[in-house]
Amino acid sequence: MTIGWIFPGQGAQSVGMGKALFDASPAARAVFQRADAALGEPLSTLCFEGPLESLTLTANTQPAIVMTSLAVLAALRERLPELPPPVCAAGHSLGEYAALAAASVLSLEDAVRVCRARGLAMQDAVAPGDGAMAAVMGVDDDALAAICAEVAQGEVVSPANFNAPGQTVIAGDAAAVARAGARLKERGGKVIPLNVSAPFHCAKMAPACRRVAEALGRSELRAPTFEVLANVDAAPKADPVAIADALVRQVDSPVQWVRTVEAMRARGVTQLVELGPGKVLAGLVKRIDKSIKVVSVSEPAGLDEVAAILGGAG
Repeated sequence: MTIGWIFPGQGAQSVGMGKALFDASPAARAVFQRADAALGEPLSTLCFEGPLESLTLTANTQPAIVMTSLAVLAALRERLPELPPPVCAAGHSLGEYAALAAASVLSLEDAVRVCRARGLAMQDAVAPGDGAMAAVMGVDDDALAAICAEVAQGEVVSPANFNAPGQTVIAGDAAAVARAGARLKERGGKVIPLNVSAPFHCAKMAPACRRVAEALGRSELRAPTFEVLANVDAAPKADPVAIADALVRQVDSPVQWVRTVEAMRARGVTQLVELGPGKVLAGLVKRIDKSIKVVSVSEPAGLDEVAAILGGAG
């Protein structure tokens, strides 16, 4: 069995996330306390109690998901002190920051501070209502990209997330996304508008790149202790300069999740552990490569499940 770790991104949040681990695990509790101290506010209380409207604000969601994911990992390491490192790891969009923190590239404190800055920058990049995103099913990637190019008419609309075969998210100017959606439906695709606050991972996010670069420049980045595959090209980065560059480019580039999972499989991964709230990535992996098994860990019971899989003892 060859293990990889994956970390969820925006959309996985829910009120109450991490509370059971906070109560059950001293290691998880310490992560939440350190993250709150780094941000200068009790973000953990927002995770545990809501309201959902505040938790869903991008500037809150991003550090909240990262700290919850790292609390899950801390609890797992507490449960299994001999937990071996993965062959490789990856995170979906902002989940890449959790993966990098897991590999000791970023401290917990720097990870949540950068994600707070990233969330603010991405929110500010486009005025409310000016952008949109939509999930597209049933149209192959080449045809989808061609249709986006045809209907752009000087505006932005492009693939933003290659999530699974036949499941891609598009993003850009609201009117251009609507035109693309209409054309994609004519081609037999299913188009679902997404309730998001901004059009992520497209050229509309270019103004946010500078602010993310500045936030990373205020952080200490180190060489990873294991491979972390970058969203922009599904390839690992060995040095801090290359890692920071990939994180900046990630902001206005599509998330290559299909290629990332394929790259993990090429490294021999047969079992993935999804660390963090929800089970979104488990569903995507199943659609990409059914030969890879996934266990999702977000609650204390999940720690026991992973321990059983890895042959850990109590």
